This record gives sequence, structure tokens and C-alpha cells, in this order.
Amino acid sequence: MGSALAFVAAENGNEVRLVGTPVDKKVVDACRKDGRHPKLDTPYPAGVQYFYCEHWQEAVKGADFVIGAISSYGVAWFLKDILRKMDPSQPVLSAAKGLMDQPDGSLISYPAYWERELRKCGIQRDIYALGGPGTADGIIHHDPTQVVLCGKDPAILTQMKKALHTSWFQISLTHDAIGLESAVAIKNAYALGVAMALGFAHRRDPREENSHVNSQAAVFYQAAKEMIRILTLQKADFDSALVGLGDLFVTATGARTRKLGILLGEGKSVEEAQEILGSMTLESLVIARRLQNALSIQARKGLVKPEDFPLLQFVTDILDGKPVADLPWDRFSFENL
Repeated sequence: MGSALAFVAAENGNEVRLVGTPVDKKVVDACRKDGRHPKLDTPYPAGVQYFYCEHWQEAVKGADFVIGAISSYGVAWFLKDILRKMDPSQPVLSAAKGLMDQPDGSLISYPAYWERELRKCGIQRDIYALGGPGTADGIIHHDPTQVVLCGKDPAILTQMKKALHTSWFQISLTHDAIGLESAVAIKNAYALGVAMALGFAHRRDPREENSHVNSQAAVFYQAAKEMIRILTLQKADFDSALVGLGDLFVTATGARTRKLGILLGEGKSVEEAQEILGSMTLESLVIARRLQNALSIQARKGLVKPEDFPLLQFVTDILDGKPVADLPWDRFSFENL
């Protein structure tokens, strides 16, 4: 996604400096040599500059704002080695999608976590965030999408929108940071469940011509229902919740989480699936367990009913290696009589 946003910003007339993480030395080597990320089939726009992680301070000097497109596995590193050392007046936009589960059962966004930890060090900083449906490949190849920027200062949000808004990368603005961040994070766990439905369907009927849209749509409905319940707890705005459902569709039908879910549904263990998928970053593994941990604590407090989240329980059971014959279809039914 960092690369995708670099395409958007550069094609929109901005000067772009792309910085690798500590594990991206070979990637930066390839970019400097060929002007192309080794996993992408399209060269970066002319003028993009590439920096190794140790030179990040040189790269951000004088920038209007900095985009942090890191995975959940880099959250602590980004706080310790970047945010704590960056000028607090320089705006930061996070493209990371995830939540942190807290000991009391609450869920906070990565920007809120970073802001809290920075305050402990005497640093006051507001962090903005981007969320919405969009695969990196689709964005790079100008497949139109609608995303949202969230944060406190309207002037900074407007500045960021001006830099990134294009005919194919449409941007809305909101102050509902926790709602948007929750929506685009939890969809990863539920998209895994939708994809698992396809894997189980392959077991029952391996015909390639059978798309199994019935089972996928049925689980998508259940995923949407459980997501809305969680987003209600998070006090998400209506539009933020709908953005999450759009992101659920993208992730369940065309992203790497889909590949993982299909493999797990077909009977592969998490370890076997990860070996098949190689070096893919799989956010769904992180958020599913964090959601389950948080909801378990809230259930003990009487704030939620565990039976209201059968799909999430099913997903985490699979991730924990528990023997499961099929999806809990009977637990998805309801009777509003």
C-alpha cells in the first residue's frame, strides 16, 4: 500500500520520497536499480526517490506530510524509531489497518495508541489515518475507488486530500477516527471467514466451474452483521461502518486474505498456508485474535453475548488448529417473530 500511495501522490504532481523499513534493503536496492518494486509489474512514476531506512530523516526533511504505510508487525518499530524522533509539527498520515486490544477489553486504533504512548514521552502529536476499499494493484492501475481520511484538524485533512485526491482515488473526510479505523481493521478478520467458506465449498464440490456464490454471500451477510455489532460498540458513524463493508468486499474477493482463507478452509494449517503464501503480510491473523481477546473480556463483563459472534469464534478456532467439520451454519440463523 505504501507503493500504491507513492504512485497516487507522484502522478498527482507531488515530489515523493519512498523510504523502506529495516527489512526492505533488497527492495530499496531493486527500486534504485530498476525504478520498480520487485513485487510490482509497473515502474514507479518518474521522479520518485528511494531511501534506506537509516536515511529516513533526510527523506522527511521539508515534506508537507509523512505517510506511514506499515503493517501491524511494524507498529512498535514505527513508534520507537520514527515517531519519537520526528518533528511533532510535521503531519503524519497512517495507512496501517489494525486495532490494539486493551486489558479492559476495549479496542483502540494504531493512531490512538501512538498518540497515547507519545504523550507519555511528553510529545503531543495528532496522527491522521486513511481507510477504505482498495487493493494496491487496483490503485496502481487506476481502478477507481472511494477512501476516507480521518483526523482532528480540517485544514490538515484538506491538505492531505489535495495531495492525494485523483479521478480514480476519490477521498472523503471525517472526524470519526475510531469508527473508520475500527471498520477497516476488523474487516480483515471477517474477510478471512468469507474466504474460508469458499475453501470448505471446494471440499464439498471441487468443480472449477462452481463459483460457490451462495455460501460466500451467506457468510458475507453474517460477517456484516457481526461487524456492525462491533462497530456499534465502537460508536462508529453510519458512513464509517459502510466504508468497512466496502473494504470487506474488496478483501474477501480480491486480496491476499482471500488466498489465506481458502487454504485454511480447504484444510491447511496456518503454518502450511503461510508457507504456501511465502512472504505475504497477513493482517487478518493479528486482528482476528485481538478481536476475540477483546470480546471475551467484554463478555465476562456482560457487555456482549458470545453467541452474537459465531463467525469470529469459528475463525479463531480454525487459527488455533481446532478440528472443525464445516461452518456453524445453524448459528447464523435468526427468528425475528
